[in-house]
Amino acid sequence: MHNKTIAELAAGLRAGEFTSVQLTQYFLDRIRQYDGSLNSYISICEEEAIKQAEAADERIKAGEEGQLIGIPIAHKDIFCTDGVRTSCGSKMLDSFVAPYDATVVDKLKQAGVVMLGKTNMDEFAMGSSNETSWYGPVKNPWDTETVPGGSSGGSAACVSARLAVAATGTDTGGSIRQPAALCGLTGLKPTYGRISRYGMIAFASSLDQAGPMTANAEDAAILLQAMAGFDKRDSTSAQETVPDYIGGLNNDLSGLKIGVAKEYFGEGLDADVEASIRSAIDKYTELGAEIVDISLPNSGLSVPVYYVVAPAECSSNLSRFDGVRYGHRCEDPQDLEDLYKRSRAEGFGAEVKRRIMIGTYALSAGYYDAYYLKAQQIRHLISDDFEQAFRQCDVIMGPTSPTTAFKIGEKADDPVTMYLSDIYTIATNLAGLPGMSIPCEPVNGMPVGLQIIGNYFDEARLLNVAHRFQQVTDWHQKNPVGFE
Repeated sequence: MHNKTIAELAAGLRAGEFTSVQLTQYFLDRIRQYDGSLNSYISICEEEAIKQAEAADERIKAGEEGQLIGIPIAHKDIFCTDGVRTSCGSKMLDSFVAPYDATVVDKLKQAGVVMLGKTNMDEFAMGSSNETSWYGPVKNPWDTETVPGGSSGGSAACVSARLAVAATGTDTGGSIRQPAALCGLTGLKPTYGRISRYGMIAFASSLDQAGPMTANAEDAAILLQAMAGFDKRDSTSAQETVPDYIGGLNNDLSGLKIGVAKEYFGEGLDADVEASIRSAIDKYTELGAEIVDISLPNSGLSVPVYYVVAPAECSSNLSRFDGVRYGHRCEDPQDLEDLYKRSRAEGFGAEVKRRIMIGTYALSAGYYDAYYLKAQQIRHLISDDFEQAFRQCDVIMGPTSPTTAFKIGEKADDPVTMYLSDIYTIATNLAGLPGMSIPCEPVNGMPVGLQIIGNYFDEARLLNVAHRFQQVTDWHQKNPVGFE
């Protein structure tokens, strides 16, 4: 059952071939069997999951329609879940039990999903390899000596190994798309504001966006349909009508204009990965699409811009963790200053401390104009590049990651090299655009991701473009050895 899609499982549930309780127990058994070698889950909610599955079976028995009723999924441990630990992969929040549900969790709960548990992640979503988690690194099911990508590495690994039908993730600079690429999944980062951030623990508020991580584009469309929409509790939530993502999946691609940016195929891109990406783009010409050469001249500045803007916002957002209201608190503080210093020093890991310090420096008097303001100005130029490009094409394609998954520990001591893992994904976050990664031809047995970038609120087109590719290829159906 673990290789069935959401649509196939939904049909089986409605036909009475199995119950949600049986399906949920099946996945809980797989987690028990396989996750010891992956470390993809932080919390497994067995008792709660069975109760939710029983409720889903009652809804199905009553004739209620809905493709997500009774489907077992996992949530990245950055989303608040009522009565369940929400750790954000950190020591700081190891004991924090959320008193409410994030909007994403609530919407999917209303749609009838069953929550199997909370997935491992880089601490406070800061990382590209899932090695900064306080709970230890997640391992890539395709090769357990390699990373699954980050920060949504736990979600990627658990779906890739079929320890959940699907999972939620968040993307601040590529944290859905990059792990999706390294683990052979479909991962979608919607337009900024398309999905509510309420109850999603903030890293960088102008960049963070939730999205689905699934085996294929059809499943992503089904999840996005439930997750998207305006939320009055989130001031950055967009008041945009949510289209029918599922209904347009089979639209014809004849006449589609695909922009290929020369900047995405330069130095640093692995030659075999490039060959795989170009082969995938060629497949689209067979489907009737037209290739258009474009340029994104400021895309090379996206990494330095991101690592000024994101740390600045993280410095502000993480100031709330002071040992007073919630989270880790040091033992026997001498005074208030000692409480602040030791609680934060003990509760935060090295990468989080590094980014807080960089961000605080960039926002400090005398450096704000030189760093933060300048970064925001270049961010505007990056957005302008995309605006110009979309006057020539409908979507932009290129690699998601410059390489396949790298070895655990390979880049851990070199933060700058690690940051370059997201060189192709960061620009879409800076511009607030939607982007997704889908599997294409593997390299040396390891997954490769094709990135597809769309114009604002054009997720339906991205899903259509991805789905049509997956109808004529089978890369998305491949399982890592040992998890068949």
